[in-house]
Amino acid sequence: MIGQYKILKKITEEEIRQQVKKIARDIIKEYQNREPILIGILNGVFIFLSDLVREIPIPLKIDFVRLASYGSKNVSSGEIKLTKDIELPIEGNPVIIVEDIIDTGLTLSYLVRHIKEREPESVKICVLINKLERREKEVMIDYWGFEIKKGFVVGYGLDYNEKFRYLPYILNLEMKD
Repeated sequence: MIGQYKILKKITEEEIRQQVKKIARDIIKEYQNREPILIGILNGVFIFLSDLVREIPIPLKIDFVRLASYGSKNVSSGEIKLTKDIELPIEGNPVIIVEDIIDTGLTLSYLVRHIKEREPESVKICVLINKLERREKEVMIDYWGFEIKKGFVVGYGLDYNEKFRYLPYILNLEMKD
């Protein structure tokens, strides 16, 4: 129990490390002779992206976007705001969007459309957590680490109202009845 939240599942540091390595191997295979641009979605992705990049020993570039849809709630507002855009030129280059978690799919759907307007060679999606409970928009996920059916997730960069990012593991939580 963490406060008013019941722990449904804990994903350990070792489980995270193994999944990050697996995702990295898949990316290496596909991009061996190309230089992908990884675009991380701030804030939650910073730990996952840094660990992932350290496992990919091929040339790549990194940029970030910042999108907001949650505010201080544990559910998406449905309204997406782009508060920091891509700064690297991506036209003609392979792009991998890296996200900590896909929930409703609204944020990633919005970002894929936004990136495709800049005419990259390709756009792939890499998420650490594929959360299924509230999916509203179907989004093709190319690389993912864990599947979670319900609840919300904190730790390893993921937060609830800016809390719990510091945890070195991931907790899948639900409100205590």
